[in-house]
This record gives sequence, C-alpha cells and structure tokens, in this order.
Amino acid sequence: MTAPATSVLAYPSDAVSGAAPALLAVRQLRLTNFRNYQQLRLDCDVTPVVLVGDNGVGKTNLLEALSFLVPGRGLRRARLDEVGLRALSTTAPGLDWAVAATLDTPEGRLTVGTGLESPKSEGGLLRRAVRIDGRPATSQTALGRHVAAVWLTPQLDRLFLDGSSERRRFLDRLVTALHPEHAGDVAAYENAQRQRARLLAEGNRDPHWFTALEDTMARHGVALATNRADTVHRLDAAARLGVGPFPRATLAMKGEVDGWVATMAAIDAEDHLRARLAAVRLRDAEAGTTSVGPHRSDFTVWHLDLDLPAAEGSTGQQKAMLVSIALAHARLVALSRGKPPLLLLDEIAAHLDAERREALFDEVVALGVQSWMTGTDAALFKPLAGRAQILRVTGGSIAAN
Repeated sequence: MTAPATSVLAYPSDAVSGAAPALLAVRQLRLTNFRNYQQLRLDCDVTPVVLVGDNGVGKTNLLEALSFLVPGRGLRRARLDEVGLRALSTTAPGLDWAVAATLDTPEGRLTVGTGLESPKSEGGLLRRAVRIDGRPATSQTALGRHVAAVWLTPQLDRLFLDGSSERRRFLDRLVTALHPEHAGDVAAYENAQRQRARLLAEGNRDPHWFTALEDTMARHGVALATNRADTVHRLDAAARLGVGPFPRATLAMKGEVDGWVATMAAIDAEDHLRARLAAVRLRDAEAGTTSVGPHRSDFTVWHLDLDLPAAEGSTGQQKAMLVSIALAHARLVALSRGKPPLLLLDEIAAHLDAERREALFDEVVALGVQSWMTGTDAALFKPLAGRAQILRVTGGSIAAN
C-alpha cells in the first residue's frame, strides 16, 4: 500500500480564468484515514479539477471521498468499515475515517463533514455521522439538501446490459439531486422491505406487524416512484435535445407502480400498493422475494438518433449516451435548484474521441460545473489548459501538473 502523505495546494480565486463561476464548488477537501490518504488537505479553485496519474495511486479514491458528500454508499457502494485506511501489517477493519469539505454555494460558504462513527458500546452498529456547519445532522439525508453529485465510472459501462437494480440506483442518484428527500424515501422503503422479508422468512403471521410495514412501504414507495416519474419526465425533455456530438436519448420508467403513479392520485396508488402487498404475503414467503413495489421497476433508455434501445448500441455509443444524460441532468439541476451538481467522471476521457472530449470539456465549463475528472494521460486534457486545475496524483500526494 502506498504510504499516506499530506498534500496542500492553494489556488487563489482568480488563478484559473475563462469559466463562469461555479454555483456549487468544493473549495477545500480534507480527508482523514480515507483509503490510502492518512491526512490530506486540498484547496481548490471553483473551476473543473483534473486528476492525472498512474493506476492505483488514489485518483478514484478522491472521487469516492467526494461522493460521500451526498447521501448513499458512495461511488463504490462500499461498506462503512471498508473505506478507512488499514494498518500496513494487519488485515483488521479499516480505521475510523472522515471526509470534510468547505463549499461555495448560492447561499454562501458551507462546511460539511461525514465519516465512520464507531459504536459507543460493544456489539453496537457502525453508523455514518454527518455534520453541517459543525452541527450534527439527524441523518445523511440532510446532505442532499445542500450538495448534489452525480458520477460516471467504468463500472457503469454495462449499465444498459445488466440487471435493472443498477439502473435504478443510477436513476435514484439523479432523482436525489432534484428531490433531496428522495434518498430518505428510498432508505425507509428498503428498510421496511427487508423487515417484511425477514418476518416472512421466519414464518411470522402477525397481521399487525405486516400492516405497519406495508403501510411504510406504500407511503415511501409511492413517494419515491412519484419523484422518479417527475425526474424522468423532466430529464427526458432535456436528453432529447442532446449536447453537441453526444447522442439524443429518450427516457422512461417501466413498472406496475409506475403505471399507478401515472394514472391515479398518490393516495389511491398507496392504497393499491398496500392491498397488493397484503394479498401476496403467502406467495412472497414461498418465493423468498417481494413481488410488488417500485424495487421491481426499470429505467429504460432509447437512442433516438439510431432508433434503438440503448442496450443494442455499441460500447462507445452507450458511454456517449451516459455522458449525454449526465450533461442534460446537470443543466436540469442548475435550472431547477440554482446550482449544478458536482460531476465526478472517472477515466472518462480515454474512451471518448477527440470531438466528444472537447465537447464535454466545453459543456462543463459553460455550465459552471465543478467537474472532477481522472485519467492516466494528461495529454487528453490539453483542451482544458487555462480553464481547469490539472493536478498530478502520485502515491497519495498531489501536486500541480
């Protein structure tokens, strides 16, 4: 493992010119015991950030740290105890870790922090602590009211080919950027779903427990389906326009609950979901699954220019479509919330041709998005010279390239 190091970079606010001011920007990032960083402080300008360096030096770790500034499990979906720096000579769980950031927002300067909080008693559960301007938040959902972030990673290259669960997770990140309460609805729904499944597996038939859990699933399930529908409807209009050489796309939700949300009042959709969950208890117990709910929905994407499902396009076409959706979403969030999301793009440039690379760079600069991009070849980012911070990562330390 690379020896941890401390790195400090400082950029005055006018150090990089040629871009519109970002309305949401990380001005300082501080890491403690995070992956291969024992201590790190990185001071930034508001413009896009490019992290270049060899594989394995910690570039993606920095993007992962930024992804913890919003609700959820981060871009690697790691367990809390997997993220902390590990002792060099042991295989023990990682140390308690922390990510803190000072941000520029439309409301002014803001500090947020999050990290692993050890159990206060033996046998206690690990939890993720969150602080906003130094004050404890009741849950990580609070982060979504202040920070929005969306990421594209090489692991998403099969998004349109694999099962629907990854597409729902990708969509839910887009939804949370527009509806900050969405992360809480997803968490509440999934928690109730797990408890219901456990009771069914144990053979519990107490109707009072099931009624309470299914009521929670109905209320939060319809709420999250409604927010998905709103986001997909609005994003579809933006994605149909396309961005320069990137493909145009049309988006839709497909599922039973999505049909109810589209055709009836929310309270009626809740009643339908409660009734269906009650009716299928025995079948779900036998099958070991939950057969109805928004967790069965799918997020579908169609390539308008080629007139075919995204899954039938080439790998390059699918990646270009993901970039197109991410850029359309950034425009939509900027218009809706008055600030664009942080855009985290891992190894994005190597898989785009020169025309699309330059179009991507021009778009993030024009939008005022503080995009964080990684790559091994600094030459690919030359079109951003003078418009972005180009930093070199080497074994846990960072310096201007």
